[in-house]
Amino acid sequence: MPPLPAAPGEQTARRTIVIGGTGFIGQHVCAALRAHGHELVVVGRNPARNIGKYPFVALDLASSQAVAELSRLFGAAAPDSVVNAAGAVWSPTERDLRRDNIDLVRHLVTAIAGLPGRPRLVHLGSVNEYAPLPWGAGVSEETPLGPVTKYGHSKAAGSSIVLQAVERAGLNALVLRLANVAGPGLPSVSLLGRVAGQLRDAAQAGREPSVRLYPMRAHRDFLDYQDAARAIATAAVTPVSGRVINIGSGAAVSVRKLVSELISESGMAADVVEAEPGPASRPVPEAEWLQVDPRAARELLGWSPRQYVRDSIRDLWEHVSGAG
Repeated sequence: MPPLPAAPGEQTARRTIVIGGTGFIGQHVCAALRAHGHELVVVGRNPARNIGKYPFVALDLASSQAVAELSRLFGAAAPDSVVNAAGAVWSPTERDLRRDNIDLVRHLVTAIAGLPGRPRLVHLGSVNEYAPLPWGAGVSEETPLGPVTKYGHSKAAGSSIVLQAVERAGLNALVLRLANVAGPGLPSVSLLGRVAGQLRDAAQAGREPSVRLYPMRAHRDFLDYQDAARAIATAAVTPVSGRVINIGSGAAVSVRKLVSELISESGMAADVVEAEPGPASRPVPEAEWLQVDPRAARELLGWSPRQYVRDSIRDLWEHVSGAG
């Protein structure tokens, strides 16, 4: 374990451990927490991805030794809060989903429950844990669970583990169910990340881009990365516990419109080809309408979205193209 920023008795700022702090959302969460004066320790599998150069501990939290290793880390670092931003998201296998979205959460909760001084836990769930709603309806915290994807099922199981630990073991924990987050660092297997990569590759090759996608029928809630990180940083210090709070922009946006805005941001005239996939490559079905009701986040966290999704698109393109 690398040296920690200060011994517990010398601590002057709030200390937060970010699980998965090297991932897409985790990196932005770390930046927001640091901006709010938190001392950080990042936990992940690959130290090379620790671009923020924060104190880093390499752990595989889905392994059988994870509980003991986490207990030692928490004992040494004495964190005030823990943010779980880890998990399998983009094109995972069923094994990945179980390891990273269920087993990891169980190990984390077990380690925290065994501590004499328990840190606050903020667990990042997903609005894909809910059942699909009709067009025009907003997903609230009272919407029934009913995920239509294996990813959604695994995230719902992880959130349930956290909420049960609050009820049975008295953990101080909060579950944030996030909408689709957009911004710099999006993996290339996500829709916007894939389009940005195709545009960048075409620009580097000096040719007009041809963007090939499945039919874009969906309208979904896209949340700016800065708004998401600010909500998570707020949740790390709020007294609210034992609740689920949805974090989204409050608006469903046409996926086709977002792709058009990304192409416009690139300054290129791209040919967009939408084709139905064959049976062998058919994507996992998702709800074609998803809009988050953000009222609980406003009432319980004092949080409301500030950024526009076009800002996320601009920052994504600047990051991918190297202009930012």
